[in-house]
Amino acid sequence: MLKPAYAAPHPLAGGKVQLTVFDRAAIDTYVPIVLAYPAPAPSNEALKEGLLRAIAPYPHLLGRFALDGHGRRVLNLNNEGVLVIETDVPADLADVLAAGGMATDVAGFYPTVPEESVGPALLQVKLGRYRCGGLLLGVICHHHISDGHAASTFYGAWATAVREGKGFSVPSPFIDRAATAVPRSTPKPVFDHRSIEFKGGEGSGSSQPHAVLPMDKIRNITVHFPAEFIAELRSRVGARCSTFQCLLAHVWKKATAARGLDLEEFTQVRVAVNCRGRANPPVPMDFFGNMVLWAFPRLQVRDVLGLSYGGVVGAIRDAAARIDEEYIQSYVDFGGVADANGEELAATSTFGTMLCPDIEVDSWLGFRFHQLDFGTGPPSAFLPPGLPVEGLMVFVPSRTVEGSVDLFMALAEDHVAAFKRICYSLDILPSRM
Repeated sequence: MLKPAYAAPHPLAGGKVQLTVFDRAAIDTYVPIVLAYPAPAPSNEALKEGLLRAIAPYPHLLGRFALDGHGRRVLNLNNEGVLVIETDVPADLADVLAAGGMATDVAGFYPTVPEESVGPALLQVKLGRYRCGGLLLGVICHHHISDGHAASTFYGAWATAVREGKGFSVPSPFIDRAATAVPRSTPKPVFDHRSIEFKGGEGSGSSQPHAVLPMDKIRNITVHFPAEFIAELRSRVGARCSTFQCLLAHVWKKATAARGLDLEEFTQVRVAVNCRGRANPPVPMDFFGNMVLWAFPRLQVRDVLGLSYGGVVGAIRDAAARIDEEYIQSYVDFGGVADANGEELAATSTFGTMLCPDIEVDSWLGFRFHQLDFGTGPPSAFLPPGLPVEGLMVFVPSRTVEGSVDLFMALAEDHVAAFKRICYSLDILPSRM
């Protein structure tokens, strides 16, 4: 177990921190990433030394979950450390990647996800050293500690600490979690957050109650969208739009068509929205924690399939715009009321959920792999973990081609062949699909 030796106790050391309402909306699990570094990869000692320097300003990652007197989960900032596992693998990294690469089961490449959250390390690292000198770096971090934006910032700080050496001082992030979720003196939630962000009621959290699909019926697929294809998508939109928006519109169309949904049915997308800059007052972008809510663009199937790309992008953009300072404050007020009442809140996403006719999307498009250069070059491959929710997808910038994007998506096995057949088609009308 690695623990930084502080010259003086961290100001938060020994304290217990309540999870915010943003933390509790995140899925209750560890989020894994696996990165491949060919020889000459950084040494294990350099990685561990850099990790100790990088993590010192992040006391939440060094703590453990505990339970308060009401049985609710809290963060115990006890500096128990980070679990680091080192293994030697009698194989060449290139052969392992060639044998399966992004299609292989990568669960053995990162630490085993603990069955219980209270007690185990919240950040765990596995350094798989291959006989060629290559490295598979597998990391798991609990989602109640950080969202994707915060986690990627920390991983980038770790890489910089290794690359720059002992003279590098890791910048301290903003870590005042309580400041991100301050209810009004008289809380006034005006939206149905119990149904939208959490389980319960018949609100906008889904188009219909979600079924449970056996995990062995969920297939994870990878689709590479070249930069030229994305440029053509943008031109079809006919207005200024982001790569994320045009790709989401496209995949929503194709997933809807592949599922063979009834034209009168409604389908929606759960879109992660970073609330740091949308809150009033804004929260610093270097805040380490969770501060994500979701927008829910919703259309009838006939409109998803029949509208122009510009029309679908417009629906996505309008839904995201509704996550404004008023909505965020309403959500924070809702959390304050729930805390005052001692109410448990359960996030909507669970393993084996079948989102069909809906989908859920996360984006890592703001992340750049060069930020994960530990001193011997950026990773040669990103190996996605299995996505446990049917209809869940993630956009990741291509590791190999600038401007291209890789889509990782979980679909019911009955819909995979149809999706792969049409995923590069730019036709719009259902009759052309």
